[in-house]
Amino acid sequence: MLGIEEIGSYIPGDRVSNYDRKEKFGIDDFFIEEKIGVKAVSRKAESEETSDLCVAAFNDLVTRSDLKDEEIEVLVVVTQNPDYRIPHVSAMVHGRLALPETCACFDVSLGCSGFVYGLSVITSFMNQNGLKKGVLITCDPYSKVVDPDDKNTALLFGDAASATLISDRPKLVPGRFTFGTLGSEHDKLIAKDSLYMNGRAVFNFAAKTVPPDIEKMLAANGIKVEELDRLLLHQGSKIIVETIAKKLGLSLDKVPYNICDFGNSCASTIPLLLQRELSDDTVKLLAMSGFGVGLSWASGLLRRV
Repeated sequence: MLGIEEIGSYIPGDRVSNYDRKEKFGIDDFFIEEKIGVKAVSRKAESEETSDLCVAAFNDLVTRSDLKDEEIEVLVVVTQNPDYRIPHVSAMVHGRLALPETCACFDVSLGCSGFVYGLSVITSFMNQNGLKKGVLITCDPYSKVVDPDDKNTALLFGDAASATLISDRPKLVPGRFTFGTLGSEHDKLIAKDSLYMNGRAVFNFAAKTVPPDIEKMLAANGIKVEELDRLLLHQGSKIIVETIAKKLGLSLDKVPYNICDFGNSCASTIPLLLQRELSDDTVKLLAMSGFGVGLSWASGLLRRV
């Protein structure tokens, strides 16, 4: 039985305060604290690349577990902002960490739904091939593509990375997942020269699509929404998290929000939430849902062993 054993993370220490940008963008404290719910966004150093953040998250994972480099049989990196077009980031991380040559490495190009997709991909890959230890890394430093003068993105997105150990000694095991894509709306969140987001369209998509998908996923697992101990939503903004929770009839104490001091880190938001829940044995049943770029969404169930 494979599942999540431990999670490491890395959030760069540099911050850009949204309070310092109130005049520039014509916003007030209410907008910062209640609408987007982001007081500051984390920023990697100019010298840091995507692979650097991945390695830092991996090193944090090692400090939290007894993982040995030579045990890793597969490494998957979820990113849409790699160091280079070629090669894949996972190969670069593999080289930096001197992992075994027998370790499979590949990247998954997904955004906000990437952790949920990635968890399904890596566990399926490991089950198919009889593997016992793998690492799923998420890292999408949007500071590489955000226009600092764009109110819709500059105030929201922060840099971070996560590294999740998948093993045969899990604390949480995955159940059935559901997935979806609305490719006709791909241009609502897109990076050409810089990142563009139609915030209203993305909000409406999430508010309309995510609650019924979570209900569909729960039904596939034979679970009712009131049985959940936690619902871990992609931390798109404070208002979208609260909107989805309300539509599902869940109190906010079951739907945590934690990005006020570092921002929306794309595929890393769910594992950063999940990291806190791993050590809480009272949390037995968790749902998660990622949604955004694509437009894409994915929901899944996790049970404590």
